[in-house]
Amino acid sequence: MFSVFKQINGLCVCVALVLVLIAAMFLALAVGTVKIPMEQIYAAVISQLQSGTSLDGALKGSVHDIIWQLRLPRIVLAAAVGAGLASSGVIMQAIVKNPLADPYILGISSGASLGATAAILLGIGAGLGENFIGLAAFAGAFAISLLVLFISNLGGRSNSVKLLLAGMALSAVCSAFSSFIVYFANNKEGMQTIAYWMMGSFSGAKWDNLIVIVPIVIVAVLFFWSQSRILNLMLLGDESALTLGTDLHVYRQFYLLISSIIVGFVVYAAGTVGFVGLIVPHVIRMLVGTDHKRLVPVTALAGAIFLVVADTLCRILIPGAELPIGILVAMIGAPCFVYLMVKRTYGFGGN
Repeated sequence: MFSVFKQINGLCVCVALVLVLIAAMFLALAVGTVKIPMEQIYAAVISQLQSGTSLDGALKGSVHDIIWQLRLPRIVLAAAVGAGLASSGVIMQAIVKNPLADPYILGISSGASLGATAAILLGIGAGLGENFIGLAAFAGAFAISLLVLFISNLGGRSNSVKLLLAGMALSAVCSAFSSFIVYFANNKEGMQTIAYWMMGSFSGAKWDNLIVIVPIVIVAVLFFWSQSRILNLMLLGDESALTLGTDLHVYRQFYLLISSIIVGFVVYAAGTVGFVGLIVPHVIRMLVGTDHKRLVPVTALAGAIFLVVADTLCRILIPGAELPIGILVAMIGAPCFVYLMVKRTYGFGGN
């Protein structure tokens, strides 16, 4: 069955996934505590687009406010986060040549957690405004990525193994410092805030943040798509790439930094959302093959669809409450990951 997908033109697959994404977004707009008919959604969307007025201007009715102020921002954020994490997962797996890699395996998640923990319990960065927790998490994620690059280059040029080991070591260090801060802070309310933030949520989505995050994700995905030849060479290894006239050392570090920026913005906007960068790339690789020219755009779109649908389920599964996105994704991702491992021999790029 998988071979059928590999024979379909990549552009056709992308167009089909775009249509599925649009359908999923309209469905997400319709369901929730208040159910809205599709005709009202269409009318509210068209009316706002044609009016050219500000979204936060005078009230334009409850349906308009629910769609444009509450649901649509979080749906767009879910799509951006899904695309960013899934595409970053593809890049991380190519960098370290390991299908178990994801955007968090190189210590980026632990760095973000340490930044958030320090902000919540120690008040670091409180003067930066109401988004200081997200900013601290972004700073932690980016700082750890720089440290990973620095350590992996000690004693010689970095390679996939040294990057992986440096990331795992720094992840352990960050986790230890986070636990140290939590233990001595003795702040029950702060610990609850950390726990909720670590579970991930799109409820705080704002158009002001989306104006920054969405273009960054789109540009990054297009950039990685343009780098498909280099990413394919990474699967062959450094020695094979050198014989073909390409030195992967600089590319590997540059791609890691870009991926870290994406993950940093994701953590800033939505907290920690795991498994997306691990499961989605692996499933899509089984369907379309290992050529990154097809793999990168298809994975980004699939990741966007996955999180839009998952966020919709989070809003409707428990009446009167919202399930954190990180919990649901882990409940879906972990069994799927086990199933994939049991179903077939786990080999990178295996067909």
